Amino acid sequence: IGSICVMFALWMLLQLLLLLYPSCRRGVISSPTDDSAARSGRGDHGEPGHEETHQDSYSTFASEFFESRYLTDEGYPFPTAPPVDPFAKIKVSDCGITKGCFRYGKPGCDAETCDYFLSYRRIGADVEFELSADTDGWVAVGFSSDKKMGGDDVMACVHDDNGRVRIHHFYNVGQWAKEIKRNPARDEEGIFENNRVTCRFKRPVYVPREETLVDLHLSWYYLFAWGPAIQDAGSITRHDIDSPPVSDHMISIYNYEDVFMPSAAYQTFSSPFCLLLIVALTFYLLMGTP
Repeated sequence: IGSICVMFALWMLLQLLLLLYPSCRRGVISSPTDDSAARSGRGDHGEPGHEETHQDSYSTFASEFFESRYLTDEGYPFPTAPPVDPFAKIKVSDCGITKGCFRYGKPGCDAETCDYFLSYRRIGADVEFELSADTDGWVAVGFSSDKKMGGDDVMACVHDDNGRVRIHHFYNVGQWAKEIKRNPARDEEGIFENNRVTCRFKRPVYVPREETLVDLHLSWYYLFAWGPAIQDAGSITRHDIDSPPVSDHMISIYNYEDVFMPSAAYQTFSSPFCLLLIVALTFYLLMGTP
């Protein structure tokens, strides 16, 4: 009897396995969770349910939106433009303290009212320059071994026809400026506002020895100039005044000075000779002729 029971149990187990095997292959057997998920994702006739259709539509929309908004025609992401900071105004209160300054124009003028303004200060291995002039063209500073134009290293800020102010490097050949492709300027920024060209840039103190570049750790006469520009070409023309101002002594970047030079209109009345002449004429007019 025991053997019969064992054989009967084995037979029943075999029948059960035969019933389950085809169903397992068709994937009919699944957990209750899987079965409910399948019902929620498909309709009565095996078609995709509302949730799955929504997910597919959203994915397609998101991918197409990303491609149209953030990809170029070649499929590469567009570069993100860095934030543009407004041009920081030049501080004249620092002149003679943390930077050297030269002002040319009306007595008491500043970086926004002088005919010409220049500042310089050392920042690590660089010298930072700030230039501004009452012009719609260009403003420049030249580094010279004498007080005459010719054979000078020149940095100029040029206002172009697109309204931008760019830094150019020139070399004075005689009385005209030749642009040099090798430009030592970096961290440049500029603005054209209120009919003034204003710029700021850095330049290394030490540079490899070259005719068109000078080492700023040495002292040089500074040539100050400004004038109109050929804006379509981004080049400069002759300066505004026949005799641009020049520093009366060699300038060292290690010595912060605050120098004011009156423009021609104010030099006339500040000259001792002219003052003496005015006094003499006044006395003559008061006394009358004999």
